[in-house]
Amino acid sequence: MKSAILYQVQLNFNQIVQIVKQLPVNDKIKLSKELEKDAINSKLSRLLKLFKTNDLTEDMINQECEIVREKLYSKSHGK
Repeated sequence: MKSAILYQVQLNFNQIVQIVKQLPVNDKIKLSKELEKDAINSKLSRLLKLFKTNDLTEDMINQECEIVREKLYSKSHGK
């Protein structure tokens, strides 16, 4: 089994763009999907941290859901 040789290079954004432009279309699509996943995970993590609370119980959530359901029902039935 061959040992992998690792190299580190410093590339700026424009250099990366030039490399990506050389990729075949299928690889560009794969890269795009990976970047999208990464961005979504990052945004989701930030949102979860922003809304994290220990003060919210399941009963409170259920109560709020019931209030919203009642309002929607009343609105849809003209009450």
